[in-house]
Amino acid sequence: MKHLIKSSLILLAISLLLVSCRNTDEDTKEKTEVEQMMEDPNNEVKVKDGGDKIKIETPEGTEVKIKKDDGEYKEKIDRADGSESKVKVDNGEVKVKTDN
Repeated sequence: MKHLIKSSLILLAISLLLVSCRNTDEDTKEKTEVEQMMEDPNNEVKVKDGGDKIKIETPEGTEVKIKKDDGEYKEKIDRADGSESKVKVDNGEVKVKTDN
């Protein structure tokens, strides 16, 4: 009887150890650059139209604008150094335009 209880306790401890050490999706999920910028307390973030328009301004002068119109996403990045990038996603088609 003692042998059965000891074996059960050891099996329980091993199973708890394996469950607590596993990786979860939340731990391994990496944040996008925009998510990181939104969480930075130094950046100014404005959200309008229920999240359809997002504007992020950094202290360095970089400005990111994200807009959703009729299922079409547009992202515009004006960097502090004067360069500009535009990304447009429409029905899975991605168009990128960069001005330096």
